Amino acid sequence: MSVAEALLALAHAVGEPRRELVILAEGNVSARIDDERMLVKATGSSMASAGADDLVECRFAPILELLDDPRAFEGGEGDARVAEALLASRVDPTAKRPSVEALLHAVVLTSGAAAACHTHPISANGILCSDRAPLLAAGALFPDQVVVLGAQTLLVPYVDPGLGLGRLMRHELRAFADRHRALPKLVWLQSHGMFAIGDDPAECLRITEMADKVARVLAGALAAGEPAFLPDAVVDRIDGREDEDVRRAALAGR
Repeated sequence: MSVAEALLALAHAVGEPRRELVILAEGNVSARIDDERMLVKATGSSMASAGADDLVECRFAPILELLDDPRAFEGGEGDARVAEALLASRVDPTAKRPSVEALLHAVVLTSGAAAACHTHPISANGILCSDRAPLLAAGALFPDQVVVLGAQTLLVPYVDPGLGLGRLMRHELRAFADRHRALPKLVWLQSHGMFAIGDDPAECLRITEMADKVARVLAGALAAGEPAFLPDAVVDRIDGREDEDVRRAALAGR
């Protein structure tokens, strides 16, 4: 299966209405082609019905140059600068316009990931849009959460999508990697949605599915009382167990 085919399979899977992960043109998917380029869904395209022409091949350089430009916010022209950079990033100048969230995808994919999936699940946003949002990244509730999502996830405070969020995401990913020597598998975006970060589109789907379950379980725990997170020693034990590594490999088809 090609990168484009795998990416469309991911988009169609998370776009299924029964999953309640995205509606209308919400969400986005991306995959790194090489060190210079990525495929990302075009703005306004539905995940459920996305076709090959809805995947835009973009160069990282124009996007990263904008993120690095300290003058990008000057004169209140940030949004226009973002639009220009996204259009300039297209390998094919006649291709559709990439989503503004292509900034986030470029940040994730140039941080070491191979694929990313951004969704707005009803389950997660019910918590992310509340004062209990920090609980989503406060610990693990059950063993399979650790197997698929790792020992820690990351919560990023709300920032308006665009330059500000792109820069904040880059800062938070770097800080997380410095602390844990790896990227998070999952980033929760407060009052917004979540980002699955994987080695390929198939892993991004598994991460998204498990994150949806985590949000549903946490909501149930909060309805019953207070969540009882697994002790850190237990989480570390699960995360480092050889048999769990075997399960991860099996899930990845290795």
